[in-house]
Amino acid sequence: MSSVIETVTELVNPILADHQFELYDVEFEKEGPSWYLRVYIDKDGGITLEDCAMVSDQLSAALDECDPDPIPQAYFLEVSSPGAERPLRNERDFERAVNDYIHVSLYQAIEGHKVYEGTLIALTATELTLDYLDKTRHKTVVIPRDKVAKARLAIKF
Repeated sequence: MSSVIETVTELVNPILADHQFELYDVEFEKEGPSWYLRVYIDKDGGITLEDCAMVSDQLSAALDECDPDPIPQAYFLEVSSPGAERPLRNERDFERAVNDYIHVSLYQAIEGHKVYEGTLIALTATELTLDYLDKTRHKTVVIPRDKVAKARLAIKF
């Protein structure tokens, strides 16, 4: 399975570079009886449906030209944006999320909470600083990064 992901990554990166897109993730998973190859792409300003269709067409053609076929079984190819509530997985994701509204789940409670939603107002190598609402009052919490179980962008209602 990792060889499929590596091969697809090698094939899709030049396509994305030609259009100033970036690769967010590649997944190859079996769901029920079917296999799915999912390629998540991004760019400044967001990805459009036309962007996804164009990358899908070009990647499909590149995969068809491979000999031997890197994916011998039948599969569905899906190219999409990582979404509005995309996970923050690496340093670049966190850096881009400064001043954005995020959801953070913790391994251990801080100030009695294991989940925070708020604006990421500061980021260091060891800490996240969030501005969040506690009822009607703005508060700030400093979260050690080693206590973060998961983080993602969030939609503020």
